[in-house]
Amino acid sequence: MPRYSELLKPINLFFLLLLLLIFLNPLVIVNAGERGIFMVFGKVQTEILGEGLHFIIPVAETVQKMTVRIQKQEISAEASSKDLQEVFTDVALNWHIIPEEANLAFQQIGDEQTIIEAIINPVIEEILKAVMAKYTAEEIITRRENVKSEVDNLLTSQLINYHIQVDNISLVHVHFSQRFMDAVEAKQIAEQDAKKAGFLVLKAIKEAEVKVNLAKGEAEANAVLQKTLTPQILQRQVVDQWNGKLPLVLDDKLIHRFNLDSLLNH
Repeated sequence: MPRYSELLKPINLFFLLLLLLIFLNPLVIVNAGERGIFMVFGKVQTEILGEGLHFIIPVAETVQKMTVRIQKQEISAEASSKDLQEVFTDVALNWHIIPEEANLAFQQIGDEQTIIEAIINPVIEEILKAVMAKYTAEEIITRRENVKSEVDNLLTSQLINYHIQVDNISLVHVHFSQRFMDAVEAKQIAEQDAKKAGFLVLKAIKEAEVKVNLAKGEAEANAVLQKTLTPQILQRQVVDQWNGKLPLVLDDKLIHRFNLDSLLNH
């Protein structure tokens, strides 16, 4: 009969191996939206591990996981316009590490946080300063889409060199110093007052033109009447409108009646 201790040896060996496997961790799971940076004794390999379960040699082989999902980075930057006005811009950038270049990004730069701090934030600030310097403060407001497009193009072309793809950029808020905003408001008020004054002047001119035209029309009508009205026509109108009674006329405090002929020949 084998001893009890001898029976326990295989069981103890099994548990020992199991503990070693757990401690050394030869299995790596790369989750959805991640890539595994495969390294042998710390050296980054060309092979990139995709999503799923992977077996590695403990100690010799290690894996650094990096997300390749779209990430959002918000930053506030200060710049100067072409006319030397202070411009404060809040930027929201959507970006992701190019999956096929994740190993190069980690090898040359580092993990996601290092990429944000060492590359993305400084590049955004640099590009905003360069672009804002091309436009006056007024143009930054009126040509905002042009400003955004130029920032977008420059960011895309620069970050691609660091294995970063730009998905979208938004100039969330662009504002200026309070002194400049007060000046803009004063200018707008002055322009509105000028437009109102111009409208009133134009209205007065139109009203004057109407009065002149009316007066001209009355003068022309009177001239026509003077040419067309003859004594015979006037007598005819008096007869047509006469009510049959002769008017009373005060002359030297005497009241006398005119006959019809004297009235018509008056």
